Amino acid sequence: METKEHITEIKQCPRHGYFRGDQCECGNPGRFILSGFKAEKLGRIISGALRHFPAELGLELDEHGWADIDDLEKAIMAKYPWARRYHIEAMLDTDEKGRYERKDQKVRARYGHSIGLDLDYPKAEFDTLYYGTSEEEADRILEVGLKPVNQHYVHLSKTIEEAVKVACIRTEHPVIISIDARKAMNNGVKIIDAGPVCLSGHIPPGYLKIE
Repeated sequence: METKEHITEIKQCPRHGYFRGDQCECGNPGRFILSGFKAEKLGRIISGALRHFPAELGLELDEHGWADIDDLEKAIMAKYPWARRYHIEAMLDTDEKGRYERKDQKVRARYGHSIGLDLDYPKAEFDTLYYGTSEEEADRILEVGLKPVNQHYVHLSKTIEEAVKVACIRTEHPVIISIDARKAMNNGVKIIDAGPVCLSGHIPPGYLKIE
């Protein structure tokens, strides 16, 4: 689950490209690209197009989640005629959570999909991964294991600190569950590394414990 995020305006530095905030890391005030209000609207439709409802926008994703960026631009402009390619590229390139990746003329979301896709990321190379949750949910998870609920994959954090951040979105009293990822993968559980997070299907309770 993702909460509504506040996006500051986006600017462009002549040396370092797009950035969010008042000035580039080099101190350059930059050229105005997109207001925070329009960035929030554009962010929601990009997320929907690449993770949740591409067909409703007339956008086609391949089996691994890739879309042609020209097609994404057309789909977004049908909804927001003011949007231009550079607005979309600025949103993708400055996403602070690393949700998107671009390759040549293709773009996709790294994680957060509610639609079924076969994301072709490499096998995770972690001995232990983490899942942040509430006290109420922790007991149930230890009984039935970790299962995808509103998303196609279970999203696993690479550090305890990241798991705490995720859990605090939903609860004031986070509980961190550690996953014996190495053992789980050795026994056939598929866990892949999507960059900011790792993704998996069902992880049985035998690989889980509370930190």
